[in-house]
Amino acid sequence: MILFGKSIHGPTTQAPAVPRFPREGRRWRGVLAMTALLLAATLAPAQNAHFVVVLDAAHGGNDTGGRLNAAQQGQFLPEKTFTLAFAGRLRSLLAARGIAVTLTRDSDSASGALERAAVANHLKASACLSLHATGSGSGVHLYASSLTPGAASHLNAWKTAQAPYVQRSLALAGTLNAALGHAGVPVTLGRTALPGLDSMACPAVAVELAPLGGPKPAAITDSDYQAQVANALAAALLAWRSEAPQP
Repeated sequence: MILFGKSIHGPTTQAPAVPRFPREGRRWRGVLAMTALLLAATLAPAQNAHFVVVLDAAHGGNDTGGRLNAAQQGQFLPEKTFTLAFAGRLRSLLAARGIAVTLTRDSDSASGALERAAVANHLKASACLSLHATGSGSGVHLYASSLTPGAASHLNAWKTAQAPYVQRSLALAGTLNAALGHAGVPVTLGRTALPGLDSMACPAVAVELAPLGGPKPAAITDSDYQAQVANALAAALLAWRSEAPQP
């Protein structure tokens, strides 16, 4: 054989004669080769078969969250309504890209922080975005857990389950930041203590949408602005699927 451009010699043997296939045999050989290629193409995505994204639409039920200025003057939109609708929009974009998505809620229902974390932990999510909205600030605010990074342990307290994943969550925030910046959306990065986020045993980032400032301002309820953010987040998660190690 040839290794790094040098010949490695072994005992000399005579190569076996290559059988000659009749025309019909050559045809079947071609069919078998094509079948093997199709099978390989079918099995190739298996390496990302477990890639699951959890979208956590904040608030719900009696917990309405903040009050957001609606497009109509003097009207307000509950944060819980906005986050649920935005989660649905983002889920559609991700599904169109072949990414499996689970929502922590798909209706106006109440769900505690630990229940939301349990959804992500049970699925061994590859990424979880906790979706929020605010009427203050500009662009998108990305928050990772403020817990001190710690080694993985089966004895981690539930409220600090995120500790072994903090570094990966910061990496996920970086991927989201890059995609949003490329889309022209200003980003604020930070770290905070959120019970739901701190209880997730997976890469997790809180994503808070604010109105768009600058030369082309847009209300948080502006459909084009929401599409701009949602497309950027979808692109980021697509990149995360190809770059991040799987759980």
